[in-house]
Amino acid sequence: MLDKARLPGVHARDDVTCPYCFAVVPLQRVRFRCRGQAGRRPGCAPVLDQRLADYTGSTAGASLPPVFSASGRRSRAACPDCGQETGSRVCPECHNPLPSAYCDSPGRIVALVGAKNAGKSTYIAVLLHELMNRVGTELDASLVACDDRTIERYKRDFARPLLEERRLLPTTTSAATSPREPLVYLLTRSRGGGRFARSRNDSLALVLFDTAGEDLRSREVRDLHLRYLEAADAIIFLVDPLELPGARAEVADGLPPPTTSEDPDSEPINIIARVTEALRERNGTKPGDRLRVPVAVALTKIDALRPGLLKQSALRRTRDGVGVLDLDDREAVDEQVRAMLHDWQAGRLDLYLRQQYAEYALFGLSALGGIPHDGKVGAGGVRPYRAEDPLLWLLYRFGMLDGARPGSGRFGRRAAGM
Repeated sequence: MLDKARLPGVHARDDVTCPYCFAVVPLQRVRFRCRGQAGRRPGCAPVLDQRLADYTGSTAGASLPPVFSASGRRSRAACPDCGQETGSRVCPECHNPLPSAYCDSPGRIVALVGAKNAGKSTYIAVLLHELMNRVGTELDASLVACDDRTIERYKRDFARPLLEERRLLPTTTSAATSPREPLVYLLTRSRGGGRFARSRNDSLALVLFDTAGEDLRSREVRDLHLRYLEAADAIIFLVDPLELPGARAEVADGLPPPTTSEDPDSEPINIIARVTEALRERNGTKPGDRLRVPVAVALTKIDALRPGLLKQSALRRTRDGVGVLDLDDREAVDEQVRAMLHDWQAGRLDLYLRQQYAEYALFGLSALGGIPHDGKVGAGGVRPYRAEDPLLWLLYRFGMLDGARPGSGRFGRRAAGM
């Protein structure tokens, strides 16, 4: 399956999907924002941008230089009022910024979904940190926030408490009572080139909602989440293995047994089924046809399982950072997780995915890399284990990452220290 042709883009290259409001608009209709005044430089004065204020729900920060119409196919345009040239393109619907790299080579939107206790907030914090540092270096890729709101929210709600203060992140509250915005990043990877050859850049719009389980059944907030999912070029489902009844006997010695939740939103298959049916309804998929969006399903918190369970397991291997996807390793992990699901009497999850999606892959990871205690990260700090695997597979499916099979020792493996 992994050697087949890559999945084509959902939208034509003449269209761009706004990573904020998820409107699909022709590139020609993308607008520009004037550079405005700065020092002695002439320019338009700030005015209230009502569309942006409507999107954010506040006029704070919405007084900006005006937006004007020009061909969004061009990277720059002159403001018709002040004559100053600008390269700041914005969505014509919500007036949020659209990065140049995202417009010039339309990115992909990756949706993140999971039940309340799956560790979504922790996973977001760790994945973004890895992409900004170790994994980004491995892939020759940069990860840049697309707006100041994303920068501030990541520092305040994710990086500072978890990575600096080593505090566990609280359970996500419903967006109905605490409205949230997506975290919007642009991942740009340099491909090809050499000493005299010209390299090209590929981009991925990484748009992440920290979605509470009840948000997918609340009419008040469901519409934006469904537009987010409908616009997605791929979906990552996070599954807490301790919510699978058959896995509860596999908890490592010394840890308290997981509590049984009566909340239907804690059942992984219920979350996946709710998303699947919503996508079918919105996309008009015929009964019996499988959805084409690629899906990565990741078991989180595998560090909480008994060490003997993972002995000589594909999940115990660490990746060698060689900037390609090891296809043999990918298939071995997929088979291992599938076997674990069936051993835990959770095989219906695998069956449902096979029936509903044309392409899906299974993963096992740990965002923390150790067991937390008393609301704090373990003594060793945050030590993520294979947290990037789902995204690397998706980069491969998008044609942004090469795949290879072990040859002359290039993919040597070593045992993980879990």
